[in-house]
Amino acid sequence: MDLNFHLHGGSPSSSTSSSDHHRRPNNNSPPNPPNGHSSDPMHSWWESISKARSRIHLLSSLLPSSPDDEDPLSSLADTDRPARSLLLSSTAYSSVSAALYSPSSGSGDDPLCHWLYDTYLSSDPDLRLVVLSYLPLISSIYLHRIHYPPLDIPVSLSGFEAVLLALYSSETKARNGKPVTISIPDLSQPSLYHSPRNPVKSSNPTSKSSKPLVGVLSPPLEPQIAVKSTKRACIVGVALDCYYKQISQMPSWSKLDFCKFASVWAGQDCPCTSDFDQKPENLVEKNGWYENDNGFRDDIRVEADEIENVAERVKDLDIVDDNSAEVGRKDARIPLPWELLQPVLRILGHCLLGPLNVDEVKDAASVAVRRLYARASHDLVPQAILATRSLIQLDAGAREAAKAAATAAANASGSNANTPSKAKKPEILLVSK
Repeated sequence: MDLNFHLHGGSPSSSTSSSDHHRRPNNNSPPNPPNGHSSDPMHSWWESISKARSRIHLLSSLLPSSPDDEDPLSSLADTDRPARSLLLSSTAYSSVSAALYSPSSGSGDDPLCHWLYDTYLSSDPDLRLVVLSYLPLISSIYLHRIHYPPLDIPVSLSGFEAVLLALYSSETKARNGKPVTISIPDLSQPSLYHSPRNPVKSSNPTSKSSKPLVGVLSPPLEPQIAVKSTKRACIVGVALDCYYKQISQMPSWSKLDFCKFASVWAGQDCPCTSDFDQKPENLVEKNGWYENDNGFRDDIRVEADEIENVAERVKDLDIVDDNSAEVGRKDARIPLPWELLQPVLRILGHCLLGPLNVDEVKDAASVAVRRLYARASHDLVPQAILATRSLIQLDAGAREAAKAAATAAANASGSNANTPSKAKKPEILLVSK
């Protein structure tokens, strides 16, 4: 008997008609759970698969597809884990990215924004990860159009704002009106790892130690029903914090896009980015001198002392804005308040130091952190300067350690290859009579 499976209620159903005897309820059958979901794990598994397949088919109908696609989007629905396949598909990411970059995207009637909003509100964790993987794109396009709106036509961004508010509302509900805090250890008290330099002598030796200091990373979140200009940075920052919590499961192309967007947000390139390097990134060392490597005037050489003096003088200059900037250009800088910059630095810290990240992600994060340091130096933001300097120093230390390890491994392999091996003695077999 042939069975046709339909996506109805998240479970398979037969197309054949049944008799009235089968339609009559059975008093001996167990009642359905009050929440409407079956406790059968097989039913829950099939419901999750069916929901993911329906979302993929809907997304495929919203995106333009060419007949010569090697990996059509609809084929992802036939895999064992369709939501995970959609998350790890670079073809799907490219197709959605092209749709998000469309000038008409982000409006209230944008079907792709409706798909992202409804998908994130689903109970499937893998589908929610799919929406989070596109958050760098959504945030970058949204912030760019806010600060650099086109002059010819008005821009409606209610679709992007609905997606950002969905993430913000979920995080507000998860925090339950409580701030995000950390316990700061009291260095005046001894621990397993250190002894205080100047121990505090207590008059009462039996008294308990002082209460630990508590630092507030994020204040309690207030519910928001719209994206106001005064709350925009907070809402986008909370959405990026949701991205950071799941960053270990994000694909590498999503992390790479975020690092590139962070570099764009920082603004124009500046010699301040090379303050912690041996030489500026646009110069190369040849025979003890530094030569320009930008393709112009290769015969001009400067000494290292002159480079440091120029870098010190350029620190006092301001970065010039350009209102005609576009997404992806170096001069499309945006305001970076601390509530937005803090989650950005957390994400860059993972991209920079995560052991499983590819080299392209680490290199892009290194560039982004250095440009954010230059931006913080111009804006005179102490906490941003301290955070970016720490990340730069950690990056430099990690690269030096990796370089030293590679050199030691190469030397060890070379010495082993050149070391003559002793001739083996002939084996003597003892035969018992």
